[in-house]
Amino acid sequence: MTIDDIIDFVEGLDDVLTLRPVPGDGSPEISWGDTFFYYSPDGVVPTTTQPFATIVTKNYPGDEDSRLDRAGAFRVNIHAGREAFIVALGHAPREQGSADVDAGAPDTVVAHPVYASAAWLAVVNPGTRTSQLTRELLRTAYAVARSRYERKPDAVRRHI
Repeated sequence: MTIDDIIDFVEGLDDVLTLRPVPGDGSPEISWGDTFFYYSPDGVVPTTTQPFATIVTKNYPGDEDSRLDRAGAFRVNIHAGREAFIVALGHAPREQGSADVDAGAPDTVVAHPVYASAAWLAVVNPGTRTSQLTRELLRTAYAVARSRYERKPDAVRRHI
C-alpha cells in the first residue's frame, strides 16, 4: 500500500475530512507532509476530538522507534479502540505486549510506540501481509469516530 492508496481508501468513507498540512497553511512545520483523518460531516476540523487515523512520514520528538528517517518509510496510525486492539495484538492496550516487537518492522501491525495505552495501533509501510487488516482497522476506527460524533447532542455538534 502506498500513502495515496491509504488516503484514497479512507476518503472513500462518508464524511471524512482529510488534512494534509503544507507550508503556509498555519500548521506546525513538524506536521508538513503528514495526513490526518477526521470524521466530520460538516467538513470542519473538530476542536474537541483527535483524528481517527494519521499517516506520518517522519520521526517526531520522543517517537523515533519506528525509524521513519529511512527513505520511503511512513507509518499509518489507527485509533482502533480497545476491542480491535485486543483482536489485533492479543492483549489490552494498557498491557505490555512482547518486548521483542520491533516498532519499525515494515508490514507489521504493532502497538503504537507512544499511544498504545489509548488503543492506537501502527503499521510501518503496510504491504501484502497487513494491507487487508490495515483497511479493516481503518474502517473500525472510522466507525468508532462516527459513533462518537452521533452520540453527541445536536447543540454540541454544532459548536465543534
